[in-house]
Amino acid sequence: MKRIFLLIATNFAILLVASIVMSILGVNTSTMSGLLVFAAIFGFGGSFISLAISKWMAKKTMGCEVITQPRDHTERWLVETVARLAEKSAIKMPEVAIYQSAELNAFATGPSKNNALVAVSSGLLYGMTQDEIEGVLAHEISHVANGDMVTLTLIQGVVNTFVIFAARVVAGIISNFVASNDDEGEGLGMFAYMAVVFVLDMLFGILASIIVAYFSRIREYKADEGSARLVGKGKMIAALERLRQGPESGAMPAQMSAFGINGKRSMTELLMSHPPLEKRIAALKNS
Repeated sequence: MKRIFLLIATNFAILLVASIVMSILGVNTSTMSGLLVFAAIFGFGGSFISLAISKWMAKKTMGCEVITQPRDHTERWLVETVARLAEKSAIKMPEVAIYQSAELNAFATGPSKNNALVAVSSGLLYGMTQDEIEGVLAHEISHVANGDMVTLTLIQGVVNTFVIFAARVVAGIISNFVASNDDEGEGLGMFAYMAVVFVLDMLFGILASIIVAYFSRIREYKADEGSARLVGKGKMIAALERLRQGPESGAMPAQMSAFGINGKRSMTELLMSHPPLEKRIAALKNS
């Protein structure tokens, strides 16, 4: 639910800024074409800004410590393994980082395939075997090589545009109907417009989060398959089995959880950024 709240809050922030900017610029959004341009600019704009600062945000929110000079054998092995997997995947070497957390988790982020960050939790680094960690790292490198950060950004931009556009189209129809059938006229129509926009932003925001979560789950299956190709099916299955035995993921902020190896659970799979571990294991075994 926290993930849904953050999506809705992000859309509200985008809409607030959009309304202020458009008012200052005097842009007319009364026509369908004007509204669509307005929606696309701010729908995709917010998503691409998030993508551009994704590495910086990850480092700040997760407290990532980038390894510039390995301090021990474990860190040296981690950097060398990422370098080997990156070379095998034909991408530039990502930055490698560790963040302090007892949970077994890792994530990859960054604005492009050749400008990425791969980070692992201290709990994962020192709580899993090297084969299991290698499976996790191959999964994250597959995310980077597949361009999943850009893909999800484009999907988020599309659904943001839908939320902005559809909410205002429906609100405009309702407010015009109210204004034409009430003595209060234009004043009541404007109140109805703002109220309907508020409600529809929330409802369409929930729908948007379901769509994004669906595509995120597909990308997880693809990254699992990529890991199996890079290091072998056995290592990826072993990693997922180990994650299933460990504590439920919960320390990673919601805005980063979609990029983690071990996603948060939800009351319904529709709202999960990751498929259940049992389904991921079964998919690999049956592939």
